[in-house]
Amino acid sequence: MKKRNFETEVVHVGYDSKDHLGSLSTPIYQTSTFTFESAEQGERRFAGEEDGYIYGRLGNPTVSALQERIAALENGEAGLGFATGMAAVSATLIALTKANDHILCSQGLYGCTFGLLTLMEDKYNIKSDFISMDSEEQIREHILPETSCIYVETPINPTMKVIDLEMVARVAKEYDIPVVVDNTFSSPYLQRPLDLGCDIVIHSATKYIGGHGDVVAGLLVGKEEFISEVAMTTQKDIGGAMSPFDAWLLLRGLKTLPIRMERHSQTAETIVDQLKAHPNVKNVYYPFDRDNPDYEIAQKQMKLGAGVIAFEVKGDKKEAQQFLNRLSFLKIAVSLGDAETIIQHPASMTHAVVPEETREKMGISNTLIRMSCGLEAWEDIWNDLEQSLNAVNATEAKM
Repeated sequence: MKKRNFETEVVHVGYDSKDHLGSLSTPIYQTSTFTFESAEQGERRFAGEEDGYIYGRLGNPTVSALQERIAALENGEAGLGFATGMAAVSATLIALTKANDHILCSQGLYGCTFGLLTLMEDKYNIKSDFISMDSEEQIREHILPETSCIYVETPINPTMKVIDLEMVARVAKEYDIPVVVDNTFSSPYLQRPLDLGCDIVIHSATKYIGGHGDVVAGLLVGKEEFISEVAMTTQKDIGGAMSPFDAWLLLRGLKTLPIRMERHSQTAETIVDQLKAHPNVKNVYYPFDRDNPDYEIAQKQMKLGAGVIAFEVKGDKKEAQQFLNRLSFLKIAVSLGDAETIIQHPASMTHAVVPEETREKMGISNTLIRMSCGLEAWEDIWNDLEQSLNAVNATEAKM
């Protein structure tokens, strides 16, 4: 059969209604355990000699449908669902490392990922280096004999810096080191790291995959051998398994992913132009901004720029917080990818765990704002931003 387009696969792959009493929507198998026809069948399943479900932590039909779908969308062999995005990150990094290993990371990372790496160093002497990954030479210089993986966010949270994934994968293959990519900020609709030579993809499915702010979950995609290893070790034994209801919410959210990503991206591009023209905005960071130094890389590996914008307001931390407080209907909240536009202050919120000196090296200033453009009319989003930015100017004029 001819390969179907992404927009079709995102609705259909991984589920056949004929196998589920004709139900159009994937059923929620809300059960903690599964029965066996005989003691011998139970023995065979526990021994891995027969396929079938055993216990909710080890697999569930609703979760399986989601896992097959996300694997297909990322062009991977297999997928795995987790209770949170950080459960997917931690299970992956623990599976790839042992005591005294080394992880090479992009210079910017989500705050909790940074916290996990700090914990791994404190407990197991697994060290991490953070570099800009601007050139092959720089990456080679930082690869050590004990480097077990390269971990990349792109676009980076929250600075929106874009890493050339083909370049990173090319160098990694010289040393036979797996490349792990957090693809949360793009979704598989806009960027597919496996197609660019990377090995493992992680999503905080809480964001664009779900898309409605009503689920917390994580997803992992890669080679079937690696996914099976994670499923039977760091997921099974640590226990960060996804619930069937959360899998159902994600399957529902995925069906509208292409439409939502187009709208998020379109709105963000429009808002970027408005922000760049406002006198109280110092810098704007967005992958598809033609003035962005990473614009050509973004054009090469992303379909669109997605919905997250970072920008710096004039003034100091107090001005940045007052700007947020003066917003009318835009919501101050962490996370992203929802129908609602949400906005936050990374230095004191999502990246507060990162030491200030390290934050500054990552490009996270005290005036940096991260905004996830929602599905509202762009004019209304901009009107709220503009009135608050204008008030910042009025405050400065009185000083």
